[in-house]
Amino acid sequence: MKNPTRRDIFRYVAASTVVSAASRSIEAQHGADMAPLRNVPWPQEPNLENTAFDRVTLEMSLKPFRQTDQAYIEAVCQDLFHQWLPLIRRVESVAVLLWSADGSEILDYRGRSTDEFEWAKWIGIGNRPEAAPGDDPDRKGLHSIPHLYIDNPPVMTYGVLGRIVATLKRIGTAVTGKPVTVGATFDPGPEFAKSSFKYKRHPEIANDNTMGHSTFVTCVTHLHADNVAYAAFPNGITEGMSLGTFLGGQAQHFLSDLGFDCLWLSNGFGFSVSPWAVKGPLFDGTKFDVHAAPSLRDAILGFWKDFRKQCPKFPLETRGTNLLLGSDLATNACPLQQIYEGGFNMIAPPNSPWAAIDGDFGLELVGYLSRIAELPPDGRFPFRFYVHDPWWLNSPWFDRYGREPHDIYLPLAVARINGNAGITRPAFFEMLTVDNSYGRMPEQAANEVTPHVLGAVDDFSDAPGLLTWICPFREYHDMVFGKSPNPQLPFFADWYLRGAVNTGLPLNSVVSTTNFLSTLRQNPTFFDETVLLTLVPTAGSPLEEVLLDRVRRGLPVLFYGPVTDASKMMLEYLGLTLSDGIDGELTLQSNLHLDDVQHGVQVMRFQHRSLTNAGNINTVAQPGTKVLATVNANGKERAYAVQHDNSAWIRGTFCSRIPENVSARIPIPDDPATSFPAEALARAALAQLGVSIVVNKTSPETRLPVIFGARCRNGYFFSGYAPSTTSSVRFRLSIGAPLFVGREAWLEDGHAVYTLPRAWHHEARVFVQTQQIGEVSCVEYYAGMTGFRRRTLIKGLKDATVTFLPEDKERVIFQVNDMRLHVEQNSIPVTRSENGRRLTVHGITGSLFISW
Repeated sequence: MKNPTRRDIFRYVAASTVVSAASRSIEAQHGADMAPLRNVPWPQEPNLENTAFDRVTLEMSLKPFRQTDQAYIEAVCQDLFHQWLPLIRRVESVAVLLWSADGSEILDYRGRSTDEFEWAKWIGIGNRPEAAPGDDPDRKGLHSIPHLYIDNPPVMTYGVLGRIVATLKRIGTAVTGKPVTVGATFDPGPEFAKSSFKYKRHPEIANDNTMGHSTFVTCVTHLHADNVAYAAFPNGITEGMSLGTFLGGQAQHFLSDLGFDCLWLSNGFGFSVSPWAVKGPLFDGTKFDVHAAPSLRDAILGFWKDFRKQCPKFPLETRGTNLLLGSDLATNACPLQQIYEGGFNMIAPPNSPWAAIDGDFGLELVGYLSRIAELPPDGRFPFRFYVHDPWWLNSPWFDRYGREPHDIYLPLAVARINGNAGITRPAFFEMLTVDNSYGRMPEQAANEVTPHVLGAVDDFSDAPGLLTWICPFREYHDMVFGKSPNPQLPFFADWYLRGAVNTGLPLNSVVSTTNFLSTLRQNPTFFDETVLLTLVPTAGSPLEEVLLDRVRRGLPVLFYGPVTDASKMMLEYLGLTLSDGIDGELTLQSNLHLDDVQHGVQVMRFQHRSLTNAGNINTVAQPGTKVLATVNANGKERAYAVQHDNSAWIRGTFCSRIPENVSARIPIPDDPATSFPAEALARAALAQLGVSIVVNKTSPETRLPVIFGARCRNGYFFSGYAPSTTSSVRFRLSIGAPLFVGREAWLEDGHAVYTLPRAWHHEARVFVQTQQIGEVSCVEYYAGMTGFRRRTLIKGLKDATVTFLPEDKERVIFQVNDMRLHVEQNSIPVTRSENGRRLTVHGITGSLFISW
């Protein structure tokens, strides 16, 4: 390092000689210290020294490398890895994903290290649109014109890029003591760097209109001939060469020559020809037409096959589309199952950035759940979090999230169930990006984000949550590519769940139909403590048989969607018959406990659009059926939700319109001031099955909270996002009202009522029933005595029945109105459930001190 300061020397010596060895010795020491506690057989106590992820990926642009001399490059690398050491300590390996440009540096690569390349040195749109946007005729905005991030940015050559890659690996390994890999990126759009290849020499490949006319490269395109001597094609491109062939050949040379270890396919590339939009080749907003689905599927798969012929071994990581599996299939013929099973050595996509963009957690999380319901053979999947955006002058952690961790705790509350009765957690944590639009790497971001990420992982699900979605992953593909296509159903099914999550449905767990049936064969009781959510199964399917057996045993299922293809047996069970259908504007009549509105009146009408809701509403309740809700139009009444024993069915309506404006990408929700959000009825119906969540909102327009209830170490961990902090939320489960550790609750009508902040994550092990109205608190208390690990103090109880969910099989001591720390006997009789996972005490007034 040239002219190092004392601080430089200290940091470098610490990195290269102390950090890696010290981290391993500390882990070993703490592991030994905690060994006696970890020998608990059921379940295992959380060990904060355990691996959080297989790998952390630090995504970054080249902007921090404001100078390209070796000393400066090394200093940047030192700073990068030191900032994130507390997180890196809890992972097995580290990767750096370099956003060098937009992928055109790969397309243009000639094999010469001295060649310069256009790089992502801009703030705003890299490729200025020919026409000014209609709302910005003077080209003032970042989508109209790019700005250099600094005056006189450095020149980047392939040789410099190769040195940066090598230095990242060398310094990263020295600082962290762990293997470090570096990935390259390919983006189909116009955002990050100027591209003469995409938009001047070969505009034929940019034929999608995602960011304006002919702006996005699609993977199914073919190139016109040229005579440029590329690294992989020294005689130039031949007429009609597939993009998969060309990109694969160029990537093989580029990645090999510059020392990269993998390639990231960004922004839906490789999955869809319209990756950001609800419309596509199979759906124009007015009709579905799947005749072209098989040929489009084969063309997309052809890209992957062509790419792999040229670039056979470098791993591929993916961003995926912005939308939902059911929507991607129904509108774009996205063959996700075939891509996963194609042997392409690829990683499934992470969660999309919709929550960072506009708070649309339903779209982000339902899309995430649908894409991880099944996985490629590798069996691993990532979680991605937006810290900074290096191009669009925003840093989500600071200015979109407001330094609130909701987009950490909610995606990391998922429970993905595999086919072996197990929960699989995300293997990779990816951060876009560690640098901001000016190329700065503020240490504050690392210091603030890391504790939340590690805390969320330490509470990660080890069992299905409150509600588990049986995602018809393979069935969706059959509905589009099969002999009797029905694309409307997967389209409706996923968009409806998006709205339901956005209106508070606690849907954090997912299992594909295939994995559900496989898990039941291995562990018949695995799903006994969760409510199952599923489309009404097809007549005669294995799923139908299993679900009917479940509901007959009194275990809860929430069915949703049309019943047109249901069996006679299922219709009889639900108490429904088919009739002529109604749609359009419907009037709702409900026997359910709907959300309370403080100011104004909730409109009880909504639009049911048959096109986007898989048909009209054609169900009539049989005599004796318990009807939860009906809808009316033109004098006709139809059953909308019914209950049978401990199961229920709701037809469901996706209350959004498809935008006519070609630039609008996603459905537009109906105005809650004039339309009832019908998706919220799913949460209301769930209350009939033992999970009651009711919102007291200030007005009909108030945005509803997003709420997940995950299971970990036999307790519940509730996480949420409140778009409006003026609302309060009422909770009750079948075992009682949950008391969040560290909070006060108002107990009323069997519910615990909370006023919660923007983002929250709370443990609940104590549940109260038969409590008189009043305020109750639940706080963590210090151990203060050997032989105890944790204590909880509950105050304000009034003739309450209290159920406690222990973390393990070790002793639990209950003391009533007694806080002596040395007491080792219960002061009240305790009822233990058959499996020991629930301990209950009765008639408690005053305080309850629980120690374990």
